[in-house]
Amino acid sequence: MKKLIVLCLLIIGGSNAIAQQVFTLDSCRNMAINNNKQIRIANEKIKAAGYEKKSAFANYLPGFDAVGGYMYNSKEISLLSDKQKEQLSNAGTNTLAPIMQQIIAQHPELGPQLQQLGAGIINSVNGAGQSLVNALRTNTTNMFGGAITLTQPIYMGGKIRAYNQITKYAEELAKTQKSTAVKDLVFQTDEIYWQVVSLVYKKKLAESYADLLDSLYQNVEAMIAEGVATQSDGLTVAVKQNEAQITLTKVSDGLSLSKMLLAQICGLPINMPYTLADEIEELHEENLPTPTNSINMDEVYANRSEIQSLTLATEIYKQKQKVALSAMLPNLALTGSYMFSNPNVFNSFEKRVDGFFNVGVMLKIPVFHWGKDFYKVKAAKTERNIALLNLEEAKEKIELQVNQATFKVNEANKKLIMTRKNMEKAEENLRNAQIGFEEGVLTTDNVLEAQTAWLQAQSEKIDAEIDVRLCEVYLSKAMGLMK
Repeated sequence: MKKLIVLCLLIIGGSNAIAQQVFTLDSCRNMAINNNKQIRIANEKIKAAGYEKKSAFANYLPGFDAVGGYMYNSKEISLLSDKQKEQLSNAGTNTLAPIMQQIIAQHPELGPQLQQLGAGIINSVNGAGQSLVNALRTNTTNMFGGAITLTQPIYMGGKIRAYNQITKYAEELAKTQKSTAVKDLVFQTDEIYWQVVSLVYKKKLAESYADLLDSLYQNVEAMIAEGVATQSDGLTVAVKQNEAQITLTKVSDGLSLSKMLLAQICGLPINMPYTLADEIEELHEENLPTPTNSINMDEVYANRSEIQSLTLATEIYKQKQKVALSAMLPNLALTGSYMFSNPNVFNSFEKRVDGFFNVGVMLKIPVFHWGKDFYKVKAAKTERNIALLNLEEAKEKIELQVNQATFKVNEANKKLIMTRKNMEKAEENLRNAQIGFEEGVLTTDNVLEAQTAWLQAQSEKIDAEIDVRLCEVYLSKAMGLMK
């Protein structure tokens, strides 16, 4: 039983710890970055670009290749015809036998000796002819062959260097694209974060407004019982109570959905209870951002990852133009190989592996292709011009964004100061209305009007406070200072 009680206490304590977990804006940003799939994809793209860069560098180095093969031939390649083979195999019989017969015919007494001697000579000549036939066999029924080759580029029209530059810029481009994705994600997280904070304040405001109406309704009911107020006054307040409850329900539902969205972005369980640090902090006047009116746009361009990406894209198109131009230039390469075969031709088709080395230089000079490569160079130059125009257009848009963001920050600061002054007046008006109502000088309608004005002033103040924070985020993103 003691163990069960301790376990229950630990579970309750853990649940309370989770329920009371507080997240700051920075922690939400970090969780969003660590759990975002697109950021992970961007990291993989950086790795892929790095591998492409290493692959392009290998083009500077010599390449080694090995090739081998086997072939079965149904017929053997022959250097002699069948007639030549027969003549060589029977060379003694065909040449010496008639001569010996003529001698025997003229000198019969020498017949036995010549026949014995001639038979040996004829067999020796026939054997020599057959040996020559056997020596000239190619043994090409089963053939093995192969080669090991080396190719070292010497001059390829500049395409190897251009490819290396392209892969270098591509890797940097992947990094800047990741930086852009991170900043966009941080910007989205900040928007949802401050939206949640705004709805938290709106919910507290709706609850406060509902409490005011509840207190007013109790006072009106008491006054109705004493006969100093009418049932119409009570119904008017009751209608306002219902409207306040409906507003509170809408704000609560909106807050729940916004918290779910923020949890999803941060990679948290959707229904996990949590609190944001800025729910209990207020924006004081000394915390108001005061952007300078003089902005160095060159520094802004240097900080904006979009400009860096477009600049890199421009450089990539410049290198692609060089690649297109290389097709019009000579290509020079050093080649070397070791070739071997079995049977080999170096010792009368001997049935064993043998080979030879060779070294050479290969030169390719484009002569005439009907202007195909020339037009490719023109097309690559046009693509580079397009990239330059996109870069200029992006700079113009960024300059407009910075000016607009600066204007909005100044406007939001002024609006916040005015809403705070209006809030002070609305609170004073509500206090006077409540005192006048208690003393019987003012009616229920006067109190309701004061409460409505107070609610509107509070709501505008909350919107202005959140707007100041969001405008600060917009300006930071526009200037490329968001981290």
